[in-house]
Amino acid sequence: MADRYAYYPGCSLQGTAVEYDISSRAVARALGIELIEVEDWSCCGSTPAHTVDQLLYGALAARNLAIAEAMGLATVVAPCPSCLVALKNALAMVQEDERRKELNELLELPFKGELQAKSLLQVIFEDVGVEVLAQKVKKPLKGMRLVPYYGCILTRPPKRAQFDDPENPISMDRILEALGAEVPDFPFKTECCGAAFGLPKRELVLTLSAKVLEMAQEVGADAIVVACPLCQQNLDLRQGQINSHCGTYFELPVLYFTQLIGLAMGFSPNEMGMDKHAVKADRLLEKWQEESRG
Repeated sequence: MADRYAYYPGCSLQGTAVEYDISSRAVARALGIELIEVEDWSCCGSTPAHTVDQLLYGALAARNLAIAEAMGLATVVAPCPSCLVALKNALAMVQEDERRKELNELLELPFKGELQAKSLLQVIFEDVGVEVLAQKVKKPLKGMRLVPYYGCILTRPPKRAQFDDPENPISMDRILEALGAEVPDFPFKTECCGAAFGLPKRELVLTLSAKVLEMAQEVGADAIVVACPLCQQNLDLRQGQINSHCGTYFELPVLYFTQLIGLAMGFSPNEMGMDKHAVKADRLLEKWQEESRG
């Protein structure tokens, strides 16, 4: 019987990161993870909302958690780290008596906070396990040199995240190794890419993201692997802008870890939404297919 989780896709996975949603659902099914979408879910407030109103920010996320709680599920899975932070913050708020009262006054249904929130990465790494994942590999990622980029909030703050090491996380490293990829040391794995500052502080985002791309290039990466829609957008969609702004010539694919799990499990590149990236992974896929034939 499949393990059952409430699934909170969040806004990005229904738009700019639809390939993350596609690959997450497909890989989860193949691993025996049943993702049950939170009914009538709404935006969590993401990165900006807390700067305007802390209570309403908490209520936005708490609404989705309350629905998941009413569904009778113990864990909410959010692939997006920004959504996950919002959900975890709401769970922390509801533990405070006064905050719980304020939240329940705003919500249309009671919220007790008797569930937990996890990233899909955490579920695959801890609940499924690397050994089980390795047994599902049909087409090892031989010849792929991949660097995992966790970003700055997936494992932080540690007391709230309660997953992996905040400074030197290894969960994605171990998963990629289990898939057969080569994973070099990557010292920038938790550096910030600029996150949601793409509009108000565009030059800052381009500069920060360029540093991540430069380090990936220095260690000989064929691609950067992410678990965050904001990181993916800044490193992939803005890569042309980065080249223009910084005078660089990066052409590095930026892929979701779920897409690579899917490829290794036998899904086709199209089934994993590989055609939806700004920087295409065609050369990487050709190299991999040649290695597989050899």
